[in-house]
Amino acid sequence: MSDAAVPNDPEQRLQQLREAIDESDNALLQLLQRRRQLAAEVGTVKRSIGQPLFVPEREAKLIAARRAEAEAIGLSPDLIEDVLRRVIRESYQQQQAADVHLEDKNIVVIGGYGALGGLFAERFREAGASVHCIGEGEQDQLEAACSDADLVLVSVPIAVTTSVINNLPQLPAHCILADVTSVKAKPLQAMLTQHKGPVVGLHPMFGPQVATLAKQLIVVTEGRMSSAYQWLLDTLIRWGAQLYQTTAERHDEAMGFIQVMRHLSTFVYGAHLAGEKADLQELLDLSSPIYRLELMMVGRLFAQNADLYADIILAHPENFAMMRRYLDTFAQVLEQLERGDKSGFVSKFAEISDYFGEFSQKFLEDSQRLLASAGDAHQLSNVARR
Repeated sequence: MSDAAVPNDPEQRLQQLREAIDESDNALLQLLQRRRQLAAEVGTVKRSIGQPLFVPEREAKLIAARRAEAEAIGLSPDLIEDVLRRVIRESYQQQQAADVHLEDKNIVVIGGYGALGGLFAERFREAGASVHCIGEGEQDQLEAACSDADLVLVSVPIAVTTSVINNLPQLPAHCILADVTSVKAKPLQAMLTQHKGPVVGLHPMFGPQVATLAKQLIVVTEGRMSSAYQWLLDTLIRWGAQLYQTTAERHDEAMGFIQVMRHLSTFVYGAHLAGEKADLQELLDLSSPIYRLELMMVGRLFAQNADLYADIILAHPENFAMMRRYLDTFAQVLEQLERGDKSGFVSKFAEISDYFGEFSQKFLEDSQRLLASAGDAHQLSNVARR
């Protein structure tokens, strides 16, 4: 734009600049649409040659390169990474998973009419497998369905998982017996006792509402004959899942902190808010993004299945001792603060900071990106509400 074209009136100049920004936004939309088309074509090619939907090394390399290019031209690398990750996530949702051929597999999903069992049943059907779902009250179909099964996948509530496994009919020697329960030691031992063939424990660290398995974590606990169940793991990888292998005991110990402690403390936090009759809308309006996210994490618990969370917490009574220690720590710190012992608090803070080490800074940086998105979403929701 030449100097002669610049109006003297500030209002006219503002309008002119806004129109130029609109034009730039439209050009950006066209570029995003072009990228979307290219990503769809990439997905088609990957599917045809059997490549996984999600390739971590490729994504990491792409983002690192774009960050460097952004910095070189004076753009915020964090901004570009945020935009790219959102665009990439959208690409995964539109791409189909790798072309997995399971036409020669007979698969039985016990609990296949449930949300999570149904998700896996649908994926197996899409891959060409013959899938037989067994629901509550259909035990009479179990023996016939399992007689020629290549995989029996148990996806039932935690409280009945071991009893379902214990009542399975004899399975073919080559058949994989697997479960998708969020506790692993007891179900895995039950499967090893019940079936002499290949056994593996799985814990999908996601809910059944996911649009794609791309980037979704599935914990794998080895049971028996890993080479015989490798085709199942390969299928999950080609669908885009990330697998993390550990022992059942290590898994359950970690879940004590990741799930049990968080779910129970979140429940108590929600119960306290309800008991105090706190005004949730006012709390949201007065909160910064980090506190809004924390409040959302509490609220989302109560939008889900109470039986599921009760089963997760009750599955390992040994975690109650750990929760008692948590309460003791809470009480000790509260007593310290009631005494006005600021120096003691600061000293303990430093001790805990040393424990977290470099994770503290990483968590701070990662959370800042989440908070920026949460802040934008909150402002937009406020505008819409008005």
